Amino acid sequence: MSGSTVPDPTEKKSDPGIGKAVFRDLRNADLFGTLEREFRELYRFYLDPETRDRLEKMGRIPRAFWLLGWLSKSLLLKLSPARRILLLLATVMSIMGWTHMTVMGYSISYDLRPWGCLLLLFILMLELKDKLLAKDEIQFARKVQLALMPERQPTIDCWSVWSTSVPANDVGGDLVDYIDLPSERLGIALGDVAGKGLGAALLSAKLQASLRAIGPESTSLDELGTRMNTILNQDGLDNRYATLFYAEVSPGSGHIRYLNAGHNPPFVVRGSDRVEDLPASSFPLGMLPIATYEEGVLDMEPGELLLIYSDGLSEATNSKGEEFSPQRIRNMMPELRNKTVPEAGEFLLSEVRQFLEKERPHDDLSIVLIRREN
Repeated sequence: MSGSTVPDPTEKKSDPGIGKAVFRDLRNADLFGTLEREFRELYRFYLDPETRDRLEKMGRIPRAFWLLGWLSKSLLLKLSPARRILLLLATVMSIMGWTHMTVMGYSISYDLRPWGCLLLLFILMLELKDKLLAKDEIQFARKVQLALMPERQPTIDCWSVWSTSVPANDVGGDLVDYIDLPSERLGIALGDVAGKGLGAALLSAKLQASLRAIGPESTSLDELGTRMNTILNQDGLDNRYATLFYAEVSPGSGHIRYLNAGHNPPFVVRGSDRVEDLPASSFPLGMLPIATYEEGVLDMEPGELLLIYSDGLSEATNSKGEEFSPQRIRNMMPELRNKTVPEAGEFLLSEVRQFLEKERPHDDLSIVLIRREN
């Protein structure tokens, strides 16, 4: 047929949609969003809040130079002395490039930049080795921490209890625990150790062990707070302390005894949708060698709900620098009252996830919900 051509099946054609497909895959993977989040985390890791505030007041060009110098200095200080020297040597080699030398009358030229790159790669391999070794230890610590956490939600007559704890890192400093007490009573604890990571997790384990040991035998929560404070002061670390909210509930009764040692004031939503808080009566445990603690009493009617939370909930911060805030939680309490306890807990987690969007949590988040059923 004139004017027509038969396509060659062996002819290779370029697919005009390949480039679009690649960019579509990148977009679906949200590569740029991930890089932006990683940059913000790097920025917060190397620069303290005071330094970040000072940078905000600078002009764009001075800020760029100052930031480059400060980050370089911070990076060097976080390396070991030997690796600092290697990094400086790799930098010098990369800058020098081609160099010339005379040996026995022969002029020799060679490029130092590949050697600088190899030296830099060697430093990165050393840092990666340290990180992988530390990660193995942290993963084991995570398994131990999970083994110490309650395996299931408790059951007690007239009460519904639900809890969760989400660490910001592999291990966290929040404590959520249930303690069986005489007369079928139940002890419910939510503690928050200052800081996060492995150090906070170790102190949290100590707090849990101490609470399990002396909680059942304490005659009053005043005594419990004093003894816990003494233990953490004797064996604790400088600038390491823990807040604690501890409650005891009894089957067939709406009566709750509680101790608030420097913890965020929990919220109670009453039958008329009135919201109350339970403020702290003393300092956090381990902060002062001598401190007195006061037992509180709470009577709840059927349907009323108590929310205990760590500051990982109230201080959850999105990319705009806005906090979830206690006031936001307080405003949500009447809505939580109309849900089952598990539904209320999942609703809170969903709300904070939506608030954070793609921002990674910077602190451990723990929640305990207690409802009087009848």
